[in-house]
Amino acid sequence: MFITLKELLHTLLLPPGGPLLIAAAGAWLLRSRCAAGTRRAGWLLLGAGLASLWLLATPLVADALAGVAEREPALDLTRAPQAQAIVILGGGDERLAAPEYGGEPAPGPVLLERIAYGAFLAHRTALPVLVSGTAPEALAMRVSLARDFGIQVRWVEERSRDTFQNAQFSSRLLKAAGVSRILLVTSSAHAWRASHEFASAGITVVPAPVGVWAPRESGLLRYLPGPTALGRSSAALYELLGDLVRRGLAALRLRTQES
Repeated sequence: MFITLKELLHTLLLPPGGPLLIAAAGAWLLRSRCAAGTRRAGWLLLGAGLASLWLLATPLVADALAGVAEREPALDLTRAPQAQAIVILGGGDERLAAPEYGGEPAPGPVLLERIAYGAFLAHRTALPVLVSGTAPEALAMRVSLARDFGIQVRWVEERSRDTFQNAQFSSRLLKAAGVSRILLVTSSAHAWRASHEFASAGITVVPAPVGVWAPRESGLLRYLPGPTALGRSSAALYELLGDLVRRGLAALRLRTQES
């Protein structure tokens, strides 16, 4: 139920759903027979919703939000040997029966980016690999690492449904194997929050973010909306809100951490 509620809030609050909901509320007020003041509020809501959707879909705003959310720099490869294992987190876009792979599991773009970098680090360091996510995510990661990159996964954590559970369940496997320091592979916007969750579970983290953003557009293109920039804005806002929730739950002591 909690996961369903979280997904519903994600859809309703973050772009494009959030701005469209505001615009729809404004349109509804304009269509209703109400006082002039209410109609003015309708125009304001409609304009605010459409304007915020446009702005969030521009590279200018997406870059600004990414700059706030992406607080972990790219990994200094000289630090990689200091870790004892590599942990790769699921990305939620796995495919369980990809036709082009003969019906085998395959990662989607977000997950593939994490897998590819985790495999690069594994080849470079010879460190063992743990994959963490839902059962479908973990299966897709394990199969792809072996089939596409020649990496055999040492540990599979397949019960977690969010970042907190990633850290809690993975830390048990790692501690049982005597591992206390890891390279944590995840998306750049997610790296800050994920690192804090693993640290709270008693694991020392060397963040290894992927997709660290560098502005590509210039001139007028930075003000033109597009789906790529909208996706980046949504991802950045999701992580910023997620970090606020993490801090709030920790302050209220509503979570039980690993000892």
